[in-house]
Amino acid sequence: MDRDFSHSPRDESTLDFKKASLKERFTCLCGGISPRPIALVSTIDKEGKVNLSPFSFFNVFSSTPPILIFSPALGGREKIRKHSLDNVSDCPEAVIHVVTRSMVEQASLSSVAYPKGVNEFVKAGFTAIPSSQVRPPRVAESPVAFECQVQQIISLGTEGGAGQLVLAEVLLSHVHKRVLDKDGLIDPVKLNPVARLGKDYYAEVNAQSLFEVEKPVGKKSLGVDALPSHIHHLGLSGNEIGKLGGTEQLPSPADCKAFRSQKIWQEFQHDLNTPSSNPSSWKSQALSHVQKLLHKNQIQEALLLLSQPEWTSEKLS
Repeated sequence: MDRDFSHSPRDESTLDFKKASLKERFTCLCGGISPRPIALVSTIDKEGKVNLSPFSFFNVFSSTPPILIFSPALGGREKIRKHSLDNVSDCPEAVIHVVTRSMVEQASLSSVAYPKGVNEFVKAGFTAIPSSQVRPPRVAESPVAFECQVQQIISLGTEGGAGQLVLAEVLLSHVHKRVLDKDGLIDPVKLNPVARLGKDYYAEVNAQSLFEVEKPVGKKSLGVDALPSHIHHLGLSGNEIGKLGGTEQLPSPADCKAFRSQKIWQEFQHDLNTPSSNPSSWKSQALSHVQKLLHKNQIQEALLLLSQPEWTSEKLS
C-alpha cells in the first residue's frame, strides 16, 4: 500500500535529547505530549500545614488497584524539591482534584512558589472542606475529588527536571451530582475539565470539541490491509481508511447487489449531476458520497458503495 505522507526529513525539526538543554527537552515534551489532564493536589506537612499545587504530569494508571500518579519534578538547575513532594514523603496522603474551566485561573495561581507553610487554599481563594478518610482537606470548588493513600514514591533522577512519581491509591471519590448524566456517569460536557498544553496554552472539553470513536474491543476487525486494493488509491484520509478497516467482514456479491435496490444507492444515483458514462466525474462524486457516509459513521453503507463494480471498472483505472 502506497501512502504519501507529504513531508520529507527536511520538513522535520529533530532534537537530540542527550545533547539538549533542560529547557529544550521540557518545551518539546510539554508541547508534543498534550493535552495533559491536571491534578490539583492537596497535602499536609508534619505540622499539619496545608499545601495545594497543580500538576500536569499526571494520569490514571490502574483500576485494580485504583492508582493515580502525579510527578512533582525537581525544579530547574537548583533541583528544588516541591513542597508537595516533601509533604507526601512525611505524611503519605493526598486529595487529587479535577480542574475545570470555572476554576482554572485559581488552580494556576496555586502553582506560585510561595514559601513553605503558606496555605495555597487561601492564596488562590479556594474553599477547604474536610476529607472523609485522609487528613488533607478537599477543594469544594472541584466537582471530582479522589482521597488517596500514597503507596510509593519513585525517583527518576536527582538532576533538575527529574520526575518524582507519586503512586497514590484511591480510597474514596467525591463527585458532584451536577456533572452526572441520566445514567449516573460523569458527563464530560457537564464536567468541562481543562488540560495543559505547551507554553501558556490550555484546552477545555466542551460540546464543540467532543467526538466519538467506537472502540474495536471484542471485534475481529479486518484491518486496513484487508480492504480491496482500489480503496487505497482513492484519496481517502487516514481516519476514513481506519473506519473502513474497523469492519469485521467485506460485503458479499449478494450484499452488493441488494444494496443497489436500497434508498442510499438510489439517492446517490439521483444526486449525480453527470451521466455515469463519464468515469472521472462518477468517481469524484461517488468518493464525495462515501466521505459523507463515513462522516456520519454509516461505515457499512460506505463500504457497500465502495464495493460496487463501477469502482473496479477499467474506465476508472
